[in-house]
Amino acid sequence: MKCPFCGFTQDKVIDSRESKEADSIRRRRECERCNKRFTTYERLDEIPYMVVKKDGRREKFDRQKVLQGLLHSCQKRTVSVVQMQQIVDAVETFVVDSAERERPTTAIGELIMARLKDIDTVAYIRFASVYRDFKDVNEFKEELEGLLRGSKDPLRARRNLR
Repeated sequence: MKCPFCGFTQDKVIDSRESKEADSIRRRRECERCNKRFTTYERLDEIPYMVVKKDGRREKFDRQKVLQGLLHSCQKRTVSVVQMQQIVDAVETFVVDSAERERPTTAIGELIMARLKDIDTVAYIRFASVYRDFKDVNEFKEELEGLLRGSKDPLRARRNLR
């Protein structure tokens, strides 16, 4: 907190109280440089983080929805719950770090696919097939071929795709 009198950023909290409406916390602070006291009010950030869908609709970010998509993609695979949780945490951080408080689902999907691609290629293909909404087998085949071309070990990549 910046002192309103001298601008110093180090202070100590003298007293904390909840407001009568219980929607904020009142804190009495003392500047460690000039020793003057001032009051701050802390309020819960109630503006939700939003995602912008492909069709332009806005929807509240739901980390559980991201986790459900990962659970479907990683079903019967060797991807651990911890790895899925790390992906969900990365997505949430990505959304929360947005200055506009919203992110497009396209960017979120790409982030998830990049993480899955490094962990499990089958889970990646499963997620990509739903996320990219392949219209026919050729689109699916192109994605697989791109995956195989990008692999340093094509034989290993082919085994992972079986």
